[in-house]
Formats: sequence, C-alpha cells, structure tokens
Amino acid sequence: MKIFDTHCHLDDSSYKKDLEGTIKRAYQNDVCGFMSVGTDKKTSAIAIEIANSMENCYASVGFHPHYAKECADEEIEFLKELVRKNKKVKAWGEIGLDFNRMYSPQKDQEEMFVKQLEAAFSLELPVIFHERDSNGRFYEVLKANINESKSVKGVVHCFSGDKRELEKYLDLGLYIGITGIITVKSRGAKLRSLASFIPKDRIVIETDAPYLTPAPYKNKVKRNEPAFVKAVFLTLSRLFEIEEEEFSKILWENSLKLFSIEESPIIKNT
Repeated sequence: MKIFDTHCHLDDSSYKKDLEGTIKRAYQNDVCGFMSVGTDKKTSAIAIEIANSMENCYASVGFHPHYAKECADEEIEFLKELVRKNKKVKAWGEIGLDFNRMYSPQKDQEEMFVKQLEAAFSLELPVIFHERDSNGRFYEVLKANINESKSVKGVVHCFSGDKRELEKYLDLGLYIGITGIITVKSRGAKLRSLASFIPKDRIVIETDAPYLTPAPYKNKVKRNEPAFVKAVFLTLSRLFEIEEEEFSKILWENSLKLFSIEESPIIKNT
C-alpha cells in the first residue's frame, strides 16, 4: 500500500533531531508521500529545503492566519519567488481565517487571505485552507473571490464543520482533509457521522503533525508524526467499508490529483 500524508509540519523543531527516523517510521507504516506545509516565511523556506532533500516529499508556502499581521506585500512576493525557483512547491497554504485565538486581527486575516488567494491563482497552485470558528466568514470571503475567470482548487484542511458547511465546500469543488480527530471516540463522533457524505474522490488524509495525534497514540506520545496517519486511513477504510488495498489506491490518486503531482514518489524499502 501507499499512503500520502497531505498535511504535516516537518519543519517543526520537534523533528530536528530525528527527522530521518521519523521518515523511516512512516515508510514502515506504508506512508510514502508527504506534503510539508509552511505557515510563514521561515517555515515555508524550511519546508522547501526538506522537500528538496527527499524524492517523495513536497512543500507548500503561505502565511497561516495566526501570522497574518506579520504578512505584507513583500512577504507574499518573497513566497512567490520561492515557488518560481522550486518545482517541489505544489500548493499555497495554509491560509484562511481563525477566529478562535485571534492571534491576528480579523481585518489583517481577511486582507491577507484575499492577497494570498490572488497569489495562488496567479501561480495556478491549489490552496490548503485553514478555517476555525469563522462563523461562515471564511466561506463568504472565499466565495466572493471566485468568479468565472477564477476557479479554486484546494483542500479544506482538518475539516471539522457540519453537513451544511461540507456541502458548500464540495460545491466549490474542494477536497476534504481528514485528520486524527476522526479516530477519537467523543471528539470525532460528529466527523465520523459525516464521513459517508464525502465523495470518495474528494477525500484526503493528513496528520497535521506534530499536532492532533490520533488514537491509539493520543496521550501516549508527546507528538504526532506522519506514520500515525495510517490510523486515520484505517478508521476511514472501516467507515467506508472499502478494502484497505483499494482504499489506499483511491486516496493516493486523490492526493496526486489535488497537488497536480504527475509522477508517483519513489518508494524506498526500509
């Protein structure tokens, strides 16, 4: 089997001393594809460095809404130049709105969301979206910036909304990213109930590592890592009642299509 972790933060300092071991454990659990996601100028550059060091790893660039107040036009131009110089950059993000902790004011978040959407459109990159507690504002901003000449291709990272939100995202043609939350007994109950409403060709899986550790590893280890995305895969396979081998092929193809990756990453024996 081949499994793709479509959202992880391999730039995180918790991997600094054992990134090689982290990747080896991922291979041992059939995880052979990685999207290392940037959240600001520094992490985007590191994500690219990591992607360039591995045949089966790709990178995204962008400013997370937490850091919107630190993002200016020159930062966006810097990221655009990184994209132009690095073929392994396959997405822009993660970007969006987060009104939960409000590390950046709403005005800054919305302004930078729109400007980064424009950057992604200009570079014809799919977008990795982040939405948390925006009370519909995320969808309003996104919808307002799509017209006949600008279609959007991307994924709603760590989907945790309701059925109505899910339908809206699907109507826009977006993919739905499922994290380890779906494996957690109480917290993941709503997400598990919605899984059947996601078309099989529009779903991808992710860890958001080092965050959102899935069961059965939750509360047993200090950090999440790409190897653990297999727990998400197994949970979804059971919910969809699809044989694991077949389901892995579906998710792998979805991941490559989402990020416009024409070649299959090299699989290494470990």
